[in-house]
Amino acid sequence: MQKLLAEGLGTAFLLIGVVGSGIMGAALADGNTAIALLANAIATGCILYVIITTLGPISGAHFNPAVTLAFWLRGQIETREAGLFVAVQIIGGILGVWAAHMMFDLAILQTSTTDRTGVSQWFSEILATFGLLFVIFGGLNSRPEAVPTLVALYITGAYWFTSSTSFANPAVTIARGFSDTFAGINPAHISMFIVMQILAVFVAAAVLPRLFPDN
Repeated sequence: MQKLLAEGLGTAFLLIGVVGSGIMGAALADGNTAIALLANAIATGCILYVIITTLGPISGAHFNPAVTLAFWLRGQIETREAGLFVAVQIIGGILGVWAAHMMFDLAILQTSTTDRTGVSQWFSEILATFGLLFVIFGGLNSRPEAVPTLVALYITGAYWFTSSTSFANPAVTIARGFSDTFAGINPAHISMFIVMQILAVFVAAAVLPRLFPDN
């Protein structure tokens, strides 16, 4: 229960950071999308550093079904626990979106109308998710204490160097479908993002053990 609480709460705070900073950034940027995205990226990196550092010792700080799947494929988490992790990550993410809406006095229940689709964005999600797993397992292999910083820096940068703004997380993708704000994604486009993210996990499962074998 402690691990599940950590995963659910951590994912909720991640979405509060993603959606809340998107709302604030868009409101203050006065139509300047670059400034809004910069605010969104920095806030997301900050909250990632915080939740990974504080909750990592409890649950491993997955906050991401793709990460949980990657550890499961390596045999480092049991099937039942992995399934429970994914469930609470998705629930926590949606609750985090609703909390962000409440903070900014928006309608709590929403669905996004922001289109995010096409081959370029799908390919972007493969690279974004593979890169995230590369950073995690590479960091665990070389400097485990640096993983919170590495993940935070990677996602902050990937907001800018990927055309999809690096969702790289099925729970985040689902949750952002429930927010018609700066960070939203049209629910009709969620499934392909998740397919690409899962595909990236299997690519990583084939490639990364050759670089970073289990100790």
